[in-house]
Amino acid sequence: MASVPNPIDVHVGKRVRLRRTLLGLSQEKLGLALGLTFQQVQKYERGVNRIGSSRLYHLSKILDVPVAYFFDEMPALEEGAAPGMREGPAKPYEPDPLVKRETLELVRAYYRITDPAARKRLFELTKAIANLTSRKAG
Repeated sequence: MASVPNPIDVHVGKRVRLRRTLLGLSQEKLGLALGLTFQQVQKYERGVNRIGSSRLYHLSKILDVPVAYFFDEMPALEEGAAPGMREGPAKPYEPDPLVKRETLELVRAYYRITDPAARKRLFELTKAIANLTSRKAG
């Protein structure tokens, strides 16, 4: 019987992937920095293999984030309830928009803008367009 990855391991793996991608690192480059193969990095990112505390610390240094970053935005899990054993209907799956390629490319392009004033104007323009379109949709 195949085991199901722990939701916490999956979340931490997604955060590793998000940060790695935002930095423009390949799985191979991250693996080299960790002394691992890219396949091992893939398993970490999918949550198939659990990341130990010393490895998580090493990842935080390589990816230039605090260890707490890997647990940010983690959905609250019901204490004492194993996955699939919670009461009530399951919540529908909603893919994280932060891990979409389009989002990552947009963020990378945004940070390539070297003029802080131009970057700030683009940020304000984007917010204004989002507010305008959300009002029309609602």
